Amino acid sequence: MPETMRANSKLLLSVTGVVEAATGLALLLVPALLIEVLLGAAPDTPVDMTVARVAGAAVLALAVACWLGRHDAGGKAARGLVSAMLLYNVAVTAILAFSWLRHGISGIAFWPVVGGHVGLAVWCVACGLASPRIADR
Repeated sequence: MPETMRANSKLLLSVTGVVEAATGLALLLVPALLIEVLLGAAPDTPVDMTVARVAGAAVLALAVACWLGRHDAGGKAARGLVSAMLLYNVAVTAILAFSWLRHGISGIAFWPVVGGHVGLAVWCVACGLASPRIADR
């Protein structure tokens, strides 16, 4: 892998690790605030809060994987992380867009978050296209 692409993947995994760690911690510690800012309505049941906190733990786990994987940006594991984060970013974008289209759900941070996930998805594609195929290694 060219050195610039390795650095690009390392930066992607570093940025993703930091951003998703902040998001995961917010969902664990202050889920109502984050959901209110993102979706425009606070969760109103214990089930909503529990689901938000479970999502926070999952997002935090993704953050840790990205952060620790950033040192091996040219390896197969990092390529797997970039692929997984592409799936995650596309899925989050689609879920949020569907919620906006179908239910009109959006808060003050909605569009910046959607834009951020689209940007990260594009970055994942760029890193994935630039790296050699696993079979070629």
